[in-house]
Amino acid sequence: MEKRHVVRLTDDQRAALEERFAGPLTLRQRNRIQVLLRADRGETDAEIAEGLGISTGTAFNTRRRFAAEGLGASLTERPRSGVPAKLDGKAEAVVIALACSKAPEGRARWTARLLANRLVEMEVVESVSEDTVLRVLKKTRSSRGRSGRGACPRA
Repeated sequence: MEKRHVVRLTDDQRAALEERFAGPLTLRQRNRIQVLLRADRGETDAEIAEGLGISTGTAFNTRRRFAAEGLGASLTERPRSGVPAKLDGKAEAVVIALACSKAPEGRARWTARLLANRLVEMEVVESVSEDTVLRVLKKTRSSRGRSGRGACPRA
């Protein structure tokens, strides 16, 4: 069966890929370069996938993007859809600091709802959900209820 998306690199493209491979790259970029170089040598997607420890779909998609959009597009990430993060690094630090601080009057500990409301009161963000606050605390392995764990261990 004949491949639909055949990779044929020019000498310049091959040299550019090999030069780029020697520099600092992410694992995804390294794999994409290797896919293109191996596909140019005539390896199948299955052989490429087995040799690099990736899925055959990754090899196929890299070849397809090269054939359709060129070398540059096949090596880079497409912009991802979605909304930008509500909390940046500074806001996340405020969440953690609040969670580690003394609980409000009449409360034993901070809840996600209390933290979210307090962030809005402090004008750190215009609005934020409890889930976002919980996600930040999970990322830091914070545990508001257990001593000796997470971002704010109790003495």
